[in-house]
Amino acid sequence: MKTVSLSGSLRENVGKKDAKKHRKAGFIPCVMYGGKEQFHFVANDKIFRKYLFTPEVYIFNIEINGKTTPSIIQDIQYHPVTDNILHIDFLEILPEKPVVIGVPIKIEGTAPGVLKGGKLIYKMRKLKIRSLMAYLPDYIMISIDPLDIGDSIKVKDLKRDNIAFLDAPNNIIVGVRTARTVVEEAPVEGAAAAAEGAEKKEEK
Repeated sequence: MKTVSLSGSLRENVGKKDAKKHRKAGFIPCVMYGGKEQFHFVANDKIFRKYLFTPEVYIFNIEINGKTTPSIIQDIQYHPVTDNILHIDFLEILPEKPVVIGVPIKIEGTAPGVLKGGKLIYKMRKLKIRSLMAYLPDYIMISIDPLDIGDSIKVKDLKRDNIAFLDAPNNIIVGVRTARTVVEEAPVEGAAAAAEGAEKKEEK
């Protein structure tokens, strides 16, 4: 998984007034937990925005007072009106401890059902996985080559070494369904046939 190095500064005081002061100065209040100790710190707002508003997922190597801690984002709090970042929760990653994280899905190949006029439908954009840090992927690649009209790929169809998929097994990730125009034409044809049958009865 891609890594990003960031520097932070420990917060001397923890509270709403202190957090508000840091936000005005262009810093985001953060907390790191999951390891031996939980600690509060601040980091530059502009640096974070480069990596947060993207579908990519990163491991953040956060350096504070000469110590670097690998971590992933667990939660982000936004202002309800301005959408400004108010607070970020980080989970420290330990090499021997699996972590749970959402990773993006990428599609490759060509679905035969699409070539026949079907429509490719995306039901999921991310997958929740559990894995050790050494095996965390940038994304999960899924081939749509086997998909004909009416076919789909579900979470239970995925198999990857050293990765456990945590979403509901029957959740559909991607599938091919009949194009809307085809679905709409069928009732019209049926109605026409019924009308023709009614006319023949009247003639008799």
